[in-house]
Amino acid sequence: MQLSNPSQLLLRSEELLTGASILVVNFNCDGFAHELRELNPDATICFFSYNFADGQFAKTHLNVAKIETSVSHQLPQQKFDLVIYYYPKAKAEALMTLDNIRAVMSDDATLLVVGEKKGGVKSIEKQLKGLAHGHKVDSAKHCQLYQYSEIDTLAEFAISDYEKTFTLEREVAGEKISCKVVSLPGVFNHGQLDDGTALLLDSLPAYPKAKTLLDFGCGAGIIASFCAKRNPKLKVTGLDVSALAGYATSQTFAANDIQGEVLLSDGLSEVTSRFDLIVSNPPFHTGLKTDYKITERFFASAKEHLNRGGELTLVANSFLAYPPQLEAQFKHHETIAKTKRFAVYQNR
Repeated sequence: MQLSNPSQLLLRSEELLTGASILVVNFNCDGFAHELRELNPDATICFFSYNFADGQFAKTHLNVAKIETSVSHQLPQQKFDLVIYYYPKAKAEALMTLDNIRAVMSDDATLLVVGEKKGGVKSIEKQLKGLAHGHKVDSAKHCQLYQYSEIDTLAEFAISDYEKTFTLEREVAGEKISCKVVSLPGVFNHGQLDDGTALLLDSLPAYPKAKTLLDFGCGAGIIASFCAKRNPKLKVTGLDVSALAGYATSQTFAANDIQGEVLLSDGLSEVTSRFDLIVSNPPFHTGLKTDYKITERFFASAKEHLNRGGELTLVANSFLAYPPQLEAQFKHHETIAKTKRFAVYQNR
């Protein structure tokens, strides 16, 4: 199996990749696990990700290597003597995860941090300044590898310390809607409402006859919660590939006394129900690149999960080439709101 550039860089320093209890955080979906197992035949190895799709990859490809896998909003609560961290592009998420890592490391543990230069891995130098002793070990293939020891560990980690809560208030068709939003680092809409979702919320009808709604790519659960506030009879489901988003949505539902369901899924792969409404501000990035495959798969399968007469409504950046994709999948397609930056599309 082909190795990603960060994994290849790690294996150039294989003498650093040994331990009795090893945690790999934000692992890449490649063959690194098998290489790591060969270097540590008797070690306890756990691969962790916030991403459900990564977890599905691990279940399929890592069982042979006898490696534990975990997909959650926080790291396994045990001690590790070696942690390998694939650095993310979201700096706020990185800071939170580093605190979580410091809470699961043994006192004499080693931390290896690897990532792409354009992804900002160099930020680790400032983020761990005064908290650990370390240096850059290697640089190649547009990636960098850092090694840290003598780490200032934490006695515990509480994810609630990193939550941001704000109140969302909108007036739609003369009706004032207010709901609390609980967000986390690494989750879309962390700490504030984005302009695209605001346009979507202001454009949505009340849907008085609708009974079920799916918020695809739910982030902090704003769309589902807002719609449930407008129509308390709606049964809402929040879906996201991120366990951090799933946790944030569950907290937002609880803050608003909404009995909603939260589902982790890669696209609609885990969805078995049909809905009257699917509403979304869908993601269009894979890593640092625009990826139309995400929405292509979503549009193609969304109509299979709509009840008769159901509607898909979404907001997107105006520059994205979504209209031709939507027109290819739905009989009725229209733009119901548009600004210089965003457009809201309705399909049925």
